[in-house]
Amino acid sequence: MSVKSVIAGIVTAGALLGQVLSAQAEGTGPIVVELFTSQGCSSCPPADALLDRLAERADILPLALHVDYWDYIGWADGFARPEHTKRQKSYAHVAGSRTIYTPQMVVAGTEQIVGTRPMELADALMRHQSAGQPVRLTARRDGETVEVTAPALADAGRYRIDLVRFVKEREVAITRGENAGKTLRYTNIVTDWETLGAWTGAEPLALDLQLSGPEEAAVIVQHDGFGPIVGAAQLP
Repeated sequence: MSVKSVIAGIVTAGALLGQVLSAQAEGTGPIVVELFTSQGCSSCPPADALLDRLAERADILPLALHVDYWDYIGWADGFARPEHTKRQKSYAHVAGSRTIYTPQMVVAGTEQIVGTRPMELADALMRHQSAGQPVRLTARRDGETVEVTAPALADAGRYRIDLVRFVKEREVAITRGENAGKTLRYTNIVTDWETLGAWTGAEPLALDLQLSGPEEAAVIVQHDGFGPIVGAAQLP
């Protein structure tokens, strides 16, 4: 598939998303889309551009996780973290796959999609938008303290509560490797992904977080063992 056809698909998918996905329902968190990408990957810029388009929506939380396994081909990605590669490998293990690749998108922790297939992404987002999320997070900020709450769930389970920090936007001039000579824009670049603790859902959730610094932040609730993401909230 050529770059021009991928970009055309992005435009079409963006229009479809605008027409079909309803506005974020009150109390319903955004759908999390994780993009595993790399500055050293020549196939990744169209997926990075699609993620940038998704960031315009309040009902989607797109996150760019830069991996480090392409650094050897001539350009070391300054945003890459080995933890992101490990997370992608964990998703592959759950799916029964022995391979990982870029660009790859994971929607709501369950659907794994090639990052240059915007129509498949649109279909996945519509399915998850229709289903909704069982965990409805509320976040209130007072200075550097953020209170995150959620009601108890009807069905208890094993969940992990994660705090994600990310940089909203950066441009990078790439001088070597497959993207040499290009200046690329990156959106919602994950800088830290920290597990805060476990939750069964049997009791209401109540967390007090201390946040400082200019980075954006979000709380994500995911089934333990890299299962479905059942709740998310971008923190004020």
